[in-house]
Parts: sequence; structure tokens; C-alpha cells
Amino acid sequence: MKKEPIKKLKEEFLPGGSMRQYILDKAVHYLQQPGLQANKHMFCLDILKMTETEYLEALNKATNGGLEQWN
Repeated sequence: MKKEPIKKLKEEFLPGGSMRQYILDKAVHYLQQPGLQANKHMFCLDILKMTETEYLEALNKATNGGLEQWN
């Protein structure tokens, strides 16, 4: 079985890029979908190049503020 190579983000989607907010907004929707949170965390940090703060903000939006309430 041949693995497909991981595609890289275009410059405009990387931190500081003109379309970065688009990726951050899509991450919120992605985090709301079923699946293992550890895999989503890895994807957001390693592939989307999100900072831990960006990830936590997206997770908080995805849980409708539930992350703040939990703390």
C-alpha cells in the first residue's frame, strides 16, 4: 500500500499570509467533527502550522465557549 504524500500549505495560508484567517475559521468547523481530539490537535499544529494559542482559541469556538467554562 502506497502512502500519499502530505500536501503543503500555500504561502497565503501560513502564519502571516493573506488567507490565514480562512484556515483558522475552517479549523473551528474541523474541530466540531467526530474523531480523536489528539489527531486533530496534531493536524492543526503540524500541518496547519497553528500555534497552541490559535488551536485553543479554535477549540474554544468549536465548543461554544465550553473550554472556558471547564477551567
